[in-house]
Amino acid sequence: MKKILFALLLVSAAAFAQKITVADLQLKLEPSDTQELLYGFAEGDRIIFTVEEANGNYVSEVSVVQYPETFKYKGQNVKKEKAREFTVANKGVFAFRFTNSTKGRRVCNVAIIRVPKSSNTKNFNTAVKWVTKQDTIYKSVTKDVVSGYDTLYVQKTRRVVASEKKFEEIVLDKSQRVSAKSSLGDTKTFVDFTLPLNAITKDETKKVVAWAYWVGVGEESNEFWKQNRKMIVGAVQGAATYFTTPLGGIAAGAATNLALPVIGEDVQYALVNEANNKLFLDDKPYKSYDAGKGVAAYKRFTDAGIQQGRFFMALANDNLIQPIDVNVKVSAIIEHIKYKDEKYTDTTITPRYTKKIVSEPEIVSNKIPVTFDYR
Repeated sequence: MKKILFALLLVSAAAFAQKITVADLQLKLEPSDTQELLYGFAEGDRIIFTVEEANGNYVSEVSVVQYPETFKYKGQNVKKEKAREFTVANKGVFAFRFTNSTKGRRVCNVAIIRVPKSSNTKNFNTAVKWVTKQDTIYKSVTKDVVSGYDTLYVQKTRRVVASEKKFEEIVLDKSQRVSAKSSLGDTKTFVDFTLPLNAITKDETKKVVAWAYWVGVGEESNEFWKQNRKMIVGAVQGAATYFTTPLGGIAAGAATNLALPVIGEDVQYALVNEANNKLFLDDKPYKSYDAGKGVAAYKRFTDAGIQQGRFFMALANDNLIQPIDVNVKVSAIIEHIKYKDEKYTDTTITPRYTKKIVSEPEIVSNKIPVTFDYR
């Protein structure tokens, strides 16, 4: 094979005509094969490119491209291209591509020479390196975008509170005689009561929300009851008009304390259910909701678990000769709510969409060839 470089020595040169060999090599192209040579060149370089198929065949395509896609030369069915010259306007990477589209093998002798513009670029490194670069590209996509809104008005009906009130219901107000031990009567007895039954219908509800009891012995407790009426009912009359007795004030939570006597005959008492009332009367162990011993006592209940049903106030007198009269009072607070149908307009706002082509940015990373002095 004749040396290609020998032929290139005959090419005329400019004032600074030092020729530097970049490549002098042989490429073997298999069928349907493409090979590429990448070199960097300085601004002002002249490139002298020679290619020859060693066996006199043609190469399907030969091209010289300044990266990324500026073609400097493109030849079809090339047997020989001698001393094709290019001037580098801007420093960059050049790709020399060789494509064999035939079914036979091709052998290419390739020579690439650079002629620096001046001594300043004489030592320019033509090696190429790869770097990763991020770019923003814009892709056209079809999206559903809001073009307006449709408003739908629908007449509907709902249940609302028409009225709501609370009031006191006196469940029990009874005086019970409990005999002394020396008498022939029973020293243990009871009074029973049933709380108002809750009623729930479509149009109204009535239910017990709280209740309270009072146990008092003799005239001493009756006098204190009268004092409590004057103090409590009169004091809160303007703020809470739905109860009428001191015990109603306790049940409603409007009052927290009642005055109690400390002198007088006392009574043993226990608030129980029917089964435990029988145990109390039979002097057997029992369980109670509340129990104690004294001249007078009271208690409020708000637990939903004991707002309904029948209860017993069991009483016992341990006085040897003196019978006692025990007054038992029970008051409940009833919540009464009435409902009605109310018409209203339900508004539904639905967005209306149309198709629209929009550009959306996308960051992509690519590896690109750059000159060796790239920073």
